Amino acid sequence: MSWHASLKLDYSREDGRSVARFAHDGPLRILQSLWPEGDAICHNVLVHPPGGLVGGDTLEVRVTGAEGSHGLVTTPGASRFYRSDGDIALQDVRIRLEAGARLEWLPLEALYYSGCKAHNRMVMDLAPGAELLGWDVAALGLPQAAQPFVRGNVLQHIELSGHWLERGRIAAEDARLMDGPLGLAGHRCLASLFFAAGSEWPRARRDALLDAAREVIASHSLAASAGATSPCAQVVVVRVLAPLVEPAMGLLQAIRRAWRPLVWSTEGADPRGWAI
Repeated sequence: MSWHASLKLDYSREDGRSVARFAHDGPLRILQSLWPEGDAICHNVLVHPPGGLVGGDTLEVRVTGAEGSHGLVTTPGASRFYRSDGDIALQDVRIRLEAGARLEWLPLEALYYSGCKAHNRMVMDLAPGAELLGWDVAALGLPQAAQPFVRGNVLQHIELSGHWLERGRIAAEDARLMDGPLGLAGHRCLASLFFAAGSEWPRARRDALLDAAREVIASHSLAASAGATSPCAQVVVVRVLAPLVEPAMGLLQAIRRAWRPLVWSTEGADPRGWAI
């Protein structure tokens, strides 16, 4: 039996506090709001009790941010795409931020089991003055559990409407992609951290983010397979390849801690759940 679950999450600013309201249909929901950093930033954990997606399942997430709000969304564990004998499993995330809104989209990794047919799509629509800090972390198979990614395919789609699009298909049977030096080079985790805006940034601001990211990368064990770039005037992105999730996630978290004070004059505090 296939699941279709949807969640609508709306952030607004009321009496100086960022607050979240949500509605859901099916097994996808938000736990209680928390303010560990004070009233300005509302933290939420997105949970999917079934624990994963199989062929035919759809998870649909819609997030909006009103002017002046700042929301942070994370998850308690990895999203899992299991083996499918037919239909595609789809996770579809759409984010719309009004002018002056901020959002941090920080789910833990998406884990793709061998034999999956997965489509993971994220589309951002940001008004002038809106800003989003987010990431996408993909783990192919479970190499430490002797469950390699040898069959199936993953379609990844990350888009800032009208400005930036990254879309690629990972096919397990494509040996040149999976193991070639111009592909994943044998790595089984690929991750992107991005800072996106609804307005063009001055070059100095983008350079500050790039310099901060490159400084963190230079002292990290993944320095040889990570890099930072600005594909357009509204996006700065860090990309990394790693054999496993943990070092890649550690690098992205370290860069986020360096970026937050630069762009929002806010300390890079980690959500509480990451320390469990």
